[in-house]
Amino acid sequence: MSVGIIMLVHEALHRARQVARHWAEHGCPVVIHVDRLVPRADFEEFSGQLSDLDNIRFCRRFRCEWGTWALVEATQAASEMMLAEFPAVRHVYLASGSCLPLRPVEELVAYLDQRPRTDFIESVTTEDVLWTTGGLDIERFEMRFPFSWKKNRYLFDRYVKLQRRLGFKRRIPEGISPHLGSQWWCLTRQTLTAILEDPQRKVFDRYFSKVWIPDESYFQSLVRRHSSTIESRSLTLSKFDFQGKPHIFYDDHLQLLRRSDCFVARKIWPRADKLYAAFLSPSAASSGGTEPNPGKIDRIFAKAVERRTQGRPGLYMQSRFPHEGFEKGKTCAPYSVFEGFSELFEDFEPWLHRAVGGRVHGHLFGPDRAEFADGQKEFAGALSDSRQLRDYNPRAFLTNLIWNTRGERQAFMFGPRDNQEISWFMATDPNAQISVISGAWAIPLFRSSANFSDIRKEAARLQRIEGEHLDILRSIYTKARVRIWTLAEFVEAPMELLQTIIDEIGPRHQQRLTEAPRMVALGGFARFLQNLRNQGMQPHLVGDFPAALFEDEPAPARQRPYLIR
Repeated sequence: MSVGIIMLVHEALHRARQVARHWAEHGCPVVIHVDRLVPRADFEEFSGQLSDLDNIRFCRRFRCEWGTWALVEATQAASEMMLAEFPAVRHVYLASGSCLPLRPVEELVAYLDQRPRTDFIESVTTEDVLWTTGGLDIERFEMRFPFSWKKNRYLFDRYVKLQRRLGFKRRIPEGISPHLGSQWWCLTRQTLTAILEDPQRKVFDRYFSKVWIPDESYFQSLVRRHSSTIESRSLTLSKFDFQGKPHIFYDDHLQLLRRSDCFVARKIWPRADKLYAAFLSPSAASSGGTEPNPGKIDRIFAKAVERRTQGRPGLYMQSRFPHEGFEKGKTCAPYSVFEGFSELFEDFEPWLHRAVGGRVHGHLFGPDRAEFADGQKEFAGALSDSRQLRDYNPRAFLTNLIWNTRGERQAFMFGPRDNQEISWFMATDPNAQISVISGAWAIPLFRSSANFSDIRKEAARLQRIEGEHLDILRSIYTKARVRIWTLAEFVEAPMELLQTIIDEIGPRHQQRLTEAPRMVALGGFARFLQNLRNQGMQPHLVGDFPAALFEDEPAPARQRPYLIR
């Protein structure tokens, strides 16, 4: 007994001819349907090049479009010709012109000979199938679909909405249980004959001609009516992406296809010369009679779908710029943000670098420029310190900086004078560690020599900006690791709080600090705050500043470093 091959062809005729000849020369009768959209001259050339093989036939041609009834008509016509002209055929295998045999034909014949009454067709109920797309499951059987989804999408959608609004439902013919599955099947002669000669075929054909994508439901439903033994799986390796589009196999998928142990694969790129040469070669390697096991490569395809839909955390680029909420990770690595520390400590950046390593920047979102570490004008990945370029897309600036320096901890300063557009992004980023000394913006004002009325206005402006920023950090949507102290709280125990911050950055830094950053002189600062209050500006974000600690200090004088032992 032999296996009959039905081929549905509409493009890449030279590849279809190559595969058809391979099947026929190995003893498999072939019936080919060529889409009527193929020019007649090309069809005649194609059929003429196969005329030397007496076990190849061409059936009546139909004009086929994706998801239309014509695909079922083409399959029916080819099946009827196969059954009528090749009585020795016991199984009929449906394939496309882009399918490629992966194993020797003799292995497929032997495999089916051992299962003479088994039908291989994916056939599952609408409740169980997970790969339907477009929001139509059972509705595809209960509504009418006279318009093409691809060519008349507007009419298709409007007609579906109208039927939903009217509550229209078609009656499913008696004896039919709707099932779905892959278009590519392998049925026994008995089952296929029973489907084509069913007394109610006209009723079934009329019903399925208005079902959406009938080529994935006609044989899949009717086989349940006539088959005695169903293996609900396809012998053809066919993988689909998250949009329901088939994966295309290229030359670099050679080893992947061999590992699957499947008999046939689709969809093969027409220019994959290496694949066609390897699998159609007379010396093609045998699989030793192993069972087809596409599950061996499912993990790779699942990873590919995950990479395409979610990408790598923190990677944004022209070919993949995910919508907000679908980026999987806002940034690719942890980073630290320090607010108010460079105002309170004179040498905080170099001290932090010595304490934790990594790269410590100044105010990356400062009003004049991006203050990269060591005063660099350009940083990793050709990032410029230009304020205009940075502010064009502050989020991209930060994500690129973290991506370009992955493997090295980044830290930078931030404050109310900086560009606040980045606030929400950092607050909702789990990779961000944000440490805030609120009210520290008052220290540079205290040390300035500007007119006090101007200082008061600037203090009010900075406090308003910082207040809005702190509201964001305290939001229920915040995912960053946030610690907030008032300036008054921090100056009472600076080393203890610095130790807490350093310990959070990473396990390798869990050691007691022995060196402190140099705090600015705060003698007279309490009086400065009181003057602000007297002028009508309440610096509440500073906290209840401990005047007694600093009242005796000369202001402003540079302090000596001190050690904690």
